[in-house]
Amino acid sequence: TDTGHVSVVRTSQPAGSFRLLNAGISPSKSTGGQIVNTCGSLEALSQMDVGLAELGGKKEAVRAVQDMGIVKGLSNTLSSKLIYGNQGTTPAEFDGFASRYFSLGTTYTTSGQMIDAGGTGTDNTSIWLVCWAPDQCYGVYPRGTRGGLQMTDDGMVTIEDPNSAATYLRMWQTHFKWLAGLAVDDYRCVSRICNVDISNLETASDSSDTSANILKFMSKAMDFIPPGKDVNPVFYMNNRVRSMLRVKMDNKANVHLTVENVTSKSGFGRKQLSFYEVPCRRIDSILNTESQITTATTS
Repeated sequence: TDTGHVSVVRTSQPAGSFRLLNAGISPSKSTGGQIVNTCGSLEALSQMDVGLAELGGKKEAVRAVQDMGIVKGLSNTLSSKLIYGNQGTTPAEFDGFASRYFSLGTTYTTSGQMIDAGGTGTDNTSIWLVCWAPDQCYGVYPRGTRGGLQMTDDGMVTIEDPNSAATYLRMWQTHFKWLAGLAVDDYRCVSRICNVDISNLETASDSSDTSANILKFMSKAMDFIPPGKDVNPVFYMNNRVRSMLRVKMDNKANVHLTVENVTSKSGFGRKQLSFYEVPCRRIDSILNTESQITTATTS
């Protein structure tokens, strides 16, 4: 659509029937429904006083430093909304993962993809397993637009001084715009390990270890992936959870928790933590202050 993306979701599939010779079968068909995944427009303006930008004769360099700070801020915001975006409470946003996977039990379709790590109170976090693939789970943007962050140099503009009425300022201005949304065509391509008590987790390997067995839960989450899917699975967690995974590597029995050398496209090497060869990526916007999720939790 012009403001989002329409996903066709299969709601049932025929089971078929065994047939005896000289006996007929009834025709059947699968059914489906449509979900509209609305996109959000994340925008910002970078403004810098013309005089300040031109100090030292390095206008472009000074503006670039200012703009880079805004790019980092927008990236942090988008990563947060990828997890916690909720169009129901904030109409300008798009729905992230947490507004789709939010309740234990059997009330909701996605409840079957939830794993309870046993935490209570409000010092919990989550680990997400996301299986990215076209037509399964993927990022979207509106028809007729471009994906990714768009930067437009508006040049020199004149604005009213916010600190002094009827006076004006000349500013260099850059406009940032990021049209983005999330589509989950097959809900089975995502699973959430919720109620991970972060305080208990950080006792891992201590003499009084009360940490959740997150390796068991991560293994369980991997078996939620439907068979036969050509997907790219990735675990997402914040820095405090990932640091405890490295602690658990000290237990030599955890042979499927590994660190591998990965070379980026630019040629730089880096370390990648993996569980059963599934990358464990860091998103610090995943909170450590999530309330306990129960069967009564609503989005």
